[in-house]
Amino acid sequence: MFPLYDENPTRTTPFINYGLIGINVLVFLHEFRLSDRQLEHFLHLYAVIPRELTASFAGIPVNQPVPEWETLITSQFLHGGWWHLISNMLFLWIFGNNIEERLGHIKYLVFYLSCGVFAALCQWFVGMTSTVPSLGASGAIAGVLAAYILRFPQVKIVTLVFLGFFVTTLRIPAWIMIGFFIIQNVISGLASLQAAANMSVQTGGVAYWAHVGGFGLGLILAPLFGLFRED
Repeated sequence: MFPLYDENPTRTTPFINYGLIGINVLVFLHEFRLSDRQLEHFLHLYAVIPRELTASFAGIPVNQPVPEWETLITSQFLHGGWWHLISNMLFLWIFGNNIEERLGHIKYLVFYLSCGVFAALCQWFVGMTSTVPSLGASGAIAGVLAAYILRFPQVKIVTLVFLGFFVTTLRIPAWIMIGFFIIQNVISGLASLQAAANMSVQTGGVAYWAHVGGFGLGLILAPLFGLFRED
């Protein structure tokens, strides 16, 4: 299932949300033009490297020009491929606009970045010695989805559905689509922890616990930031 658009248009221009999408796209285009060696260096500088973040928290110098704590923010604007970027930006475009309208522009930006930082810390917590870069906007977007399901659970999302070779669209309540997203990530996150424990090896891949962490913080922060304020 892939969301196409919601049926609850905004009344103000969500320029922060559009700006976030624009920055993500521009950064990815920069990544795309780098050589493999340059890209590896770029990601090492600006993505979260759990082992280096752990060392930094312990006061051990890691000899990087970018302070490790700053990667908790910069990593939110990095993506590992076209599909990673497109799927994230699609969700942000559909669900972020209405949340920015409810919270206000500045609060929305603080909310978004806070969810992203907490999401990165959650992923770091389950693999503090990992050298696999952690990156992407997924954790911050999960926080936006949490706010959306609190405020607009019954709004219909026009969704593209693939049934084998047959493709159609359905109008699905937001709570079903977002609920499916978080349940899938909880199950996948538990499975990834079990796999790592059984194999005793470092595992990489999708940052499931970043998604769960961002979603959880979004549930807490959104009401505090004025999600249910009267117009």
